[in-house]
Amino acid sequence: MMMGDTMRTIGSSMASLFFFWATFQQIFPDHLKIAIKEFLLSTIQQLSIVQRFSDRIINFFSPYIVINFPEYEEYRFNHAFAAIETYLGAKATDKAQKLRASQVKESKGLVLKRDETKVRDVYEGLNVWWELVTGTDGDRTHRLTFHRRGLEIVTGSYIKYVVEEGKSIEARNKKMKLYTNNPSSDWGSSKKSMWRHIDFKHPASFQTLAMESKKKEEILNDLEAFSNGKEYYKKIGKAWKRGYLLHGPPGTGKSTMIAAMANHLNYSIYDLELTAIQNNSELRKLLTATSSKSIIVIGDIDCSVDLTGKRSKRDSDLFSKNDGEKGKEEQNQSSRVTLSGLLNFIDGIWSACGQERIIVFTTNHMEKLDPALIRRGRMDMHIELSYCSFEGFKVLAKNYLDLDSHPLFVKIESFLKEINVSPADVAEELMAKNHKIDVDGSLKDLVQSLERRKKNQRGNSHDQKKKYSDRKLGIFNWASKQLMGRH
Repeated sequence: MMMGDTMRTIGSSMASLFFFWATFQQIFPDHLKIAIKEFLLSTIQQLSIVQRFSDRIINFFSPYIVINFPEYEEYRFNHAFAAIETYLGAKATDKAQKLRASQVKESKGLVLKRDETKVRDVYEGLNVWWELVTGTDGDRTHRLTFHRRGLEIVTGSYIKYVVEEGKSIEARNKKMKLYTNNPSSDWGSSKKSMWRHIDFKHPASFQTLAMESKKKEEILNDLEAFSNGKEYYKKIGKAWKRGYLLHGPPGTGKSTMIAAMANHLNYSIYDLELTAIQNNSELRKLLTATSSKSIIVIGDIDCSVDLTGKRSKRDSDLFSKNDGEKGKEEQNQSSRVTLSGLLNFIDGIWSACGQERIIVFTTNHMEKLDPALIRRGRMDMHIELSYCSFEGFKVLAKNYLDLDSHPLFVKIESFLKEINVSPADVAEELMAKNHKIDVDGSLKDLVQSLERRKKNQRGNSHDQKKKYSDRKLGIFNWASKQLMGRH
């Protein structure tokens, strides 16, 4: 009877304990549950009478261990996160309950991927669970949960296996990507990170660039020296990066040059929109989140933001405004990327946060840029992309018309020596009409276009000379009157 009463008492106590535990799990929020658990466990551990049993008690209440892999660690991108994401994305889809389907351009079939936040994996007989957790601030974390008896296996070989396998899969399926930055106001969104991307597919190559062969060779040699220069940069004590300034009139091939560089090196492109960045801190966070083997592009830098490094007129006007307008203006000024902030990343301390990266500035007006921004050492190579030369025209004729020579080439060469025309304008004349290549018709259209440009440029030149002559005459007449008035 006493044994039966004892068992009933124990059973009742256990039932009450499990009821309390279930209620505790459902009612209390996560942060409060964690605080209560830590308090109880620390209290238990401090009791000398149960000191030797504390580990068993802890294991009873919390038999599982959790390891978090955040997407960003401080300023830097966590490459383990990307490798884990690739590994989990490559897991077989036959056992998944939710799938995501997409069709890539020029692909006939659908691409199926897991669309689950939780994935179960088995390694050497050990069950583990992965979960993609998104915080209220939009930060993503891969959370790994496993029984503590598998701690040695997980930390000893499993995590290493997952990361290496993910990187191997990424290397086998590597595709160049084109990134652009999200506005910082969207960084807290659960669906958006700092960068968004699409697959980069551009047919540009150095072979098809309308440029002199000597200049092409010089650029290619420089790119090759950079990509193979890891030990050299380490030897001389410089960050493994290189800056290129592409300058010239519109339509001279700056964007095509960037695409050709990316294709030649197999680098992804980060198209950085400075106007979407509020301050230097956000700029650092964006740039340190870029990957190695990449090209960071800041296009039309002369008109993206005010990077002159000098006080502008509107800054001095702050002192003449009322308090309300002044406060608003100061707020706008503080929401800008500064010249010093950009320079600090290009070749300051922050420039070492990443390797094998190319920084490219483009501009149509080089004279507008602050000399500190484009000096040698920051922009290591200045590449002028100018108007179409005859050698550049021959490249375009080969590309568009599959043509090496033609009687009209002599006339076209003569025109190109006298007038300024961009490669884009020449290419437009050589484009196939109605998808049919007409060699003679295209070249004749080009000749007529060049004749019109020559007449227009002559007319503009005559008008400018006349204005200059009239101005000189006016100055002479004014000076004569002044002298006569004195006498």
